[in-house]
Amino acid sequence: MYRPGVDGAVRPQPGTPLVPGATLTDTGTAFVVAAPNAASVAVCLFDGSKERRFALTRVGHVWAGHVDGVRAGTEYGYRALGPWNPAGGMYFNPAKLLLDPYGRAVTRTPELTPALYAHTVTNQLEPATTPWEQSHLDSAPVQARSVVLPDQPAHTAHPFTPWARTVVYEAHVKGMTRLAPWLPEELRGTYAGMAHPDTIRYLKDLGVTAVELLPIHAKMSEPHLASKELTNYWGYSTLGYFAPEPSLATVAAQEAGPAAVVAEVKQMVDAYHRAGLEVILDVVYNHTAEGGPEGPTLSWRGLDASAYYMRDPGNPGHFVDTTGTGNTLDFRRQDVVRMALDSMRYWVRVMGVDGFRFDLAVTLARKGDRFDTNHPFYVAAATDPILEHVKLFNEPWDVGPNGWQTGNFPEPTADWNDRFRDSVRAFWVSDRGAIAAGGAGGGMRGLATRLAGSADMFGHGHYPGGRGPNASVNLVTVHDGFTLRDLVSYNFKHNEANGEEGRDGTANNRSWNHGVEGDAGPDGTSLPGNVAVQRKQTIRNLLGTLLLSAGTPLLLAGDEIGHTQHGNNNAYCQDNALTWTNWDLAPWQKELRATVRYLIGLRREHRVLRPAHFYTFMSEDTDALPDLTWYAENGERMPEYRWFDRANRLLQMLRSGHSDDVDALLVLNGAPTRVVTSLPQGRGVPFRLVWDSTWQVPRGRNRVYRAGATTSMAPFSMRLYLAG
Repeated sequence: MYRPGVDGAVRPQPGTPLVPGATLTDTGTAFVVAAPNAASVAVCLFDGSKERRFALTRVGHVWAGHVDGVRAGTEYGYRALGPWNPAGGMYFNPAKLLLDPYGRAVTRTPELTPALYAHTVTNQLEPATTPWEQSHLDSAPVQARSVVLPDQPAHTAHPFTPWARTVVYEAHVKGMTRLAPWLPEELRGTYAGMAHPDTIRYLKDLGVTAVELLPIHAKMSEPHLASKELTNYWGYSTLGYFAPEPSLATVAAQEAGPAAVVAEVKQMVDAYHRAGLEVILDVVYNHTAEGGPEGPTLSWRGLDASAYYMRDPGNPGHFVDTTGTGNTLDFRRQDVVRMALDSMRYWVRVMGVDGFRFDLAVTLARKGDRFDTNHPFYVAAATDPILEHVKLFNEPWDVGPNGWQTGNFPEPTADWNDRFRDSVRAFWVSDRGAIAAGGAGGGMRGLATRLAGSADMFGHGHYPGGRGPNASVNLVTVHDGFTLRDLVSYNFKHNEANGEEGRDGTANNRSWNHGVEGDAGPDGTSLPGNVAVQRKQTIRNLLGTLLLSAGTPLLLAGDEIGHTQHGNNNAYCQDNALTWTNWDLAPWQKELRATVRYLIGLRREHRVLRPAHFYTFMSEDTDALPDLTWYAENGERMPEYRWFDRANRLLQMLRSGHSDDVDALLVLNGAPTRVVTSLPQGRGVPFRLVWDSTWQVPRGRNRVYRAGATTSMAPFSMRLYLAG
């Protein structure tokens, strides 16, 4: 398929399939890389510090060639020659060793020194001249290298958990396991620690069905963090979309080499599958670790910035930034769309994962300032035979024009629902703070819509019922923002440790500290008893609403045990005890975990709590009870005018189990006083109280009420009854 060139390189024969990346053959390795505007590209092979260069041949917009004798484990990179014109968006510099965008592994994290920059910089990594001059420092000694590895398909069975049964647990590999007492020291903070039987046993016992891992693609911290001796702990600064982050592997795997790191990740995924759990990756296809034009040249910028990054048409040297990071990958470019799709296929086919959560997903469907619901990237993912059956979640916003698109993404994807988050936080937290201060809370309309699955956002589309309630990924907290405990403990963010003088992190938290800021009381030691009790009940209200609403619930790791980040709502750069889950639990934390486990169990056991279709408010032919009915505190149907009464803070939600499940009655009281409540008649059968948010721990024996009975709801509380 390849024939030698006159210069000793091996060029592809006409018609040879050109597969991006490094592909092992019977006699060596074929290299293919996209660099449309380069004048020449060489692949550089390394044996220790010794470098050999082989010129590649242009074939259309890619460069390709074959090198005999190159086997798995060989370290390599590229060097590209072309125009030096920063004002025109061209940064070609053959002194810079470039990672393969398709590299299956990286050897390490690059060292952030002036040699990594295509332009000359000072020791503070700022441009040394104006206009910029080309740097002649060789970056190979400080740069990471790509590694030739075979694509060996994963031998693992995907659980394919139905959406209606899915409960997602968002976790950080290191954060969850670094302080885990059940792990030996050498496994803490690693993929192997996540795969340990006791870690998996914990997740299974909790009842979640899928673990959504914060980014595990190879990463590099931003220069501004390095200058403060901080790191990008979360991992939203991608160095390679095919390579796993080596620092999250065990020391033994790192010392054994990149193939061992890859193997550890695959073993983790397989362990989860054998336990019936899915693994979802949080992926950052919207931007890279190279930052803005003034950032380091690591891969894409040096190969051809114009082929990968979105730029201002009137000022090609200026990057369009819809991500807040300095650069935006341009999903109008075929090579960018293909790279993202190929990365996803690789992680499903070779690494075995079960889906992806797209960070700042609006960028992935952008055509300049316009969001395209039928963007080719999403059409391709939905119709690809490898990707069409895995789970795809969107973070449905970015920071560019028209950047909020919750509910507007296409099937079969799901969206993080920020309106669910804001409505639930407002009702149980910030409204309560306003009421305590003598003000008024909001009404019930917004919350009711979220409880029922957010049909206003996910009910539209080409088919009746639109994307369905499970397309709403319901969340109250995620990694970005307050933890659940901090949400009820702080009025203000406390991000001093980030070194940005409080400018980072959102101020729109909808939080309330219940009268005392932080976890220490006025004397600096303990909280007043009433504050501690109220906070715990608010946490239970939030968790109950999350897990008993229609939609797909997402639980932030650590929220089930009251993890705190001491008010830091943007802890992306805190790789320390602030973000690592502390498993040394007080009695109340164990009780909270028992509550979460119990609520997830109720959801799992009762289909009525996890509907697959939107409610019609009508009854089926075989069922006299409507699928959903709203009631007021008197047990009668909610009058229309009461929906517009902000003083109305009590709601009863009766869901029909039809013929295959019990009926479910959810009662919420967001008022500061007890409210006498009459249960609805329903089918006329008794209602069994199975959960009350005033309970510190679930109870084994529960009271039974006749239909229409009168009871009293405690202030700021919720209950679940089952009937039938």
